[in-house]
Amino acid sequence: MPLIALGINHRSAPIELREQIAFSGERMNDALRELAGLPAVEEAAILSTCNRTELYCRISDNDAGNLTEWLGHYHRIEPASLEPHLYCHPGAEAVRHLLRVAGGLDSMILGEPQILGQVKEAYQRAVAAGTLDTQLERLFQHTFAVAKQIRTDTAIGESPVSVAFAAVSLARQIFSDFEEHTALLIGAGETIELAARHLHDMGLGRMIVANRTLERAHDLAAQHAGYGIGLDEIPAHLAEADIVIASTGSREPLLTRAQVKQALRARRHKPVFMVDIAVPRDIEPAVGRLEDVYLYSIDDLQEVIQENLKSREQAAAQAEEIVDIQVDRFMAWLRGQDAVASIRRFRSHAERERGRLLDKARQQLAAGQPPDKVLEQLANGLTNTLIHGPTIRLRQAGEEGRLDLLQAASELFGLKDE
Repeated sequence: MPLIALGINHRSAPIELREQIAFSGERMNDALRELAGLPAVEEAAILSTCNRTELYCRISDNDAGNLTEWLGHYHRIEPASLEPHLYCHPGAEAVRHLLRVAGGLDSMILGEPQILGQVKEAYQRAVAAGTLDTQLERLFQHTFAVAKQIRTDTAIGESPVSVAFAAVSLARQIFSDFEEHTALLIGAGETIELAARHLHDMGLGRMIVANRTLERAHDLAAQHAGYGIGLDEIPAHLAEADIVIASTGSREPLLTRAQVKQALRARRHKPVFMVDIAVPRDIEPAVGRLEDVYLYSIDDLQEVIQENLKSREQAAAQAEEIVDIQVDRFMAWLRGQDAVASIRRFRSHAERERGRLLDKARQQLAAGQPPDKVLEQLANGLTNTLIHGPTIRLRQAGEEGRLDLLQAASELFGLKDE
């Protein structure tokens, strides 16, 4: 039963499509169970981030078409419109893809660490939904170990490079006197946490954190001498912000063109730098057409990101070598699983025969037969029972000229020429 990785990412699809097929956290359990309920799907996990949506499945056939149809229908998109943007990796390539994703080798920013936490979250959600079994469970555990090895054995994570860092670096280029400016951060997840830390380290003057949970907004803001507000308070504070960075899980935009236009009037049209890292987007794209607004989406950060890649390219080459080795190791384990059922049947057969002959020997001893004779009969009976079938098939192989089978038997049973 092959493993399949099917999905889209920042290289294969524009943000407009990525946001349409992103899975929200509250719907993930239902989506996982629905996916795992497809006739051909034996195991399933879903990884959904701002840069990718991917299905990891073990299926009972080699046809991934059902997965494409399900993905399209689930998000009410024609599967045909998805297909040009989809990639599908079977078998070893699926394993390689997940190892590269978790190791930060397939990220928009090479080596970014956040993706590993997102892969772990995808695994935990699949565990909670009961959609994992032996093979995907083992694959995810193997993936976490390999990602740790990449971080430990290479320098891929040494430079402070992330989407958040790229956003803050761009803001720093626009506003050189950071200490004179105010930033409004919308959300309180890991990306916003990183943005807050980078802004604080670069000497930002003032910080406002807006979040659906007010307590979380206060907690994050307090770490950087800022203050927290609820999402409903954003319009009242928007005019204060010179920098806006948004990254939430909202299905609808939190900042509209009308809200920003009103804030610009209150600011007397002082320029505002905005970065929308969220997928789906938190800021209406139409905001970018307003004068005095510089709006960047996650895709617009590519130029900043490319400059930060150079220091990680050598480390990435070392990481790719680790991935190559670990793909081979996992596939060796996977191939070994093919033998498990045969080994189990062979042992079961041997144990049944042992029990039958042992019962017979006990009856003979109870009947008064000499112990030495009973033991000899037991040994002979067990030997003949276990070698009878293989002996007949080896003789047939010899008669049919099946030298390959004879050689395999010699290797299987560890036979050496006398």
